[in-house]
Amino acid sequence: MVRVTASATALAVVLLATGALPATAHEHPSGITDLVTPSVVRVEASQRVDITLLDHVSEVVKVKRSYDVPVGSGTGLIVNPEGAVVTLTRIVQSEQNAAIYAANRIFADHHKVKVPADFAKHTVKNDILNHHLQSCYTPEKDTSACIVEVTPTITIFPNINPPDPKGYGAVLTLAGDKPDAPAVLTPVGRADGGVGLPTAPLADKVPDQEGAPTSIAGFLGKPAADVKITTEIAHLGKGGAAGEGGRPFSDPQKKVDEPVKLGALADKGLLGAPVIGDKDGHVVGMLIGGGKDARMIGVREISATLTKANVPPRRGVVDAAFEHALARFHTKYYAEATPGFQHVLELYPGHTVAAEHLKTSLAKRGTAEDAGTKRVAAQPVKAATPLWPYIAAAAAVLLLAALAGAFLLWRRRRTPDQPVPPSAVTTPPPPLAHTPVPYDEGAHETVVVRRSQLQEALQQQPQPVLTAQEAIFCTACGAKLGRGHRFCGFCGHPSET
Repeated sequence: MVRVTASATALAVVLLATGALPATAHEHPSGITDLVTPSVVRVEASQRVDITLLDHVSEVVKVKRSYDVPVGSGTGLIVNPEGAVVTLTRIVQSEQNAAIYAANRIFADHHKVKVPADFAKHTVKNDILNHHLQSCYTPEKDTSACIVEVTPTITIFPNINPPDPKGYGAVLTLAGDKPDAPAVLTPVGRADGGVGLPTAPLADKVPDQEGAPTSIAGFLGKPAADVKITTEIAHLGKGGAAGEGGRPFSDPQKKVDEPVKLGALADKGLLGAPVIGDKDGHVVGMLIGGGKDARMIGVREISATLTKANVPPRRGVVDAAFEHALARFHTKYYAEATPGFQHVLELYPGHTVAAEHLKTSLAKRGTAEDAGTKRVAAQPVKAATPLWPYIAAAAAVLLLAALAGAFLLWRRRRTPDQPVPPSAVTTPPPPLAHTPVPYDEGAHETVVVRRSQLQEALQQQPQPVLTAQEAIFCTACGAKLGRGHRFCGFCGHPSET
C-alpha cells in the first residue's frame, strides 16, 4: 500500500516552507486538502418499498403502492481507481424498518384513517381495521394483510465539473457492526475509462499531538453549480487514535466550540467526511456524531474495514499525474504546472481541482508571480557571439600553417648536403693500367676487340697468389670462378683447381 509519494512529500515540504503557522493557529496553508478533495463524493441511500395490501373487510381487494424511504445521506471517499467508496454504516443502512413506514402510508391512503407516516407502530379506533393494521406490521407471516418487498438503493455523486445530477449506483459490500463504523461500497453500472477515478491517500496513523490541525471536506447537498465542496478547519482533542466513541475535537485557543460547529455540519451532510491531516494532506479519519458532539474515527479503523472487505486502498494513474502537477503549482512554477494539469484533464475530464488550478496557472504563467520566470530573470543574459571572429581565426591558422610549410620546404632545398665522415669513405681500387691495343683494320672505339687482344692485356697485369681462403679466377680470361667449377663460364677455359 503506497502511503507517501514523492510528490506528496514535496508538497508538504513546500507548504511548511511557505509559511505554515503553528498547530494552534486557525489559518492553515492553502492547498493542504488538494490531494483528497477530488475523491470526495456525496452518498445518498434509500429503500424502495413495494407493498400490496390485501383488503378483505368488505370484499377482497388488492391495493398496490410503492414508496421511496430515505435511509441516510452524507459524504464518502473513493479509495481505489475502480471506484470503491468508504463511508459510514448509518448513511447506507438504517436501523428503522421501512416495511412499517409503508404499512402506515398505505393504510392511511386506502382506509382514510389518521396514521402518521413514520417508522413506529400505531393503532386505530376501528377494531377490524386495527386488526388488519397490526397484521400488516408483520409481513413475514403467512396471515399478514400486507406483502412487502424492500429494495435498497445507493447513489454516488462524484466531485466533477460539470456536476452529474443522476450519479451512479453502488451496492453495499460490507457494513459495520455499529452505525458509526465504516462501510464499503462498490460501484455498479458506470464506466470511467481505463485510467480509473481519482483516489484519496490514507495516512499511516492519527497524529498523537493534542491540538493537531486538520481539515474536513465534504458536501452539504447533492453537487450542483451552487453546491460546492465545503472545507472546515478543526483540531484534534486529547485522546487516542480511535477510542470507544471516537477522537474528540477541541480548539486549543478556546475561541470556537468545535464539537458543536462540526456536529451541525455533520447533520447537514458532512457526516462521513474525511478528516485530512495538516502534515502531508493525507486522510487521518472520518467525521462521525452530530448534534453538539462531533468526533472522529481513526484511519486504522478505515484500513481494517477495507482489509476485511478485501478492498485494498490504491492510488492510480490520475493521482500520479495530478500530484506531479500539484507539486509544481504549489511551488509557483505555473508555466511548468500548466501542461501537467492539462494532462490530468485528458485522463479524467471532470477533475475539478485540476481545472481550477489550470485556470490559475494559465493566468499567472510568465508573470512576476511565476517562480520559473524569476529564475530565468535572475540568470545573466549572455550576448550572442557572432560567427565571423571564429571564421577569421580559422582562416588565419590555415594561412600560418601554409606559410610555415612553404618556408620549411624552401629551407630544405637551400641547405647543402651534410659532409660524409672520413670513416665512411671507401677508397676505390686503382684502375687497371691502360695499354693501347692496336685495332684491326677497319676497327674503332665502338667495335669490340678480339678475345686474343683482351687476353694479351690481362697477361701483362700481375697475377695475384691464390690462397685457400681467397677467390678463384680464370687463368685465361680473369673471370671469377665459383668453388667446384671445372670450366670458366665466360671463356670456357678449364679450371686449374
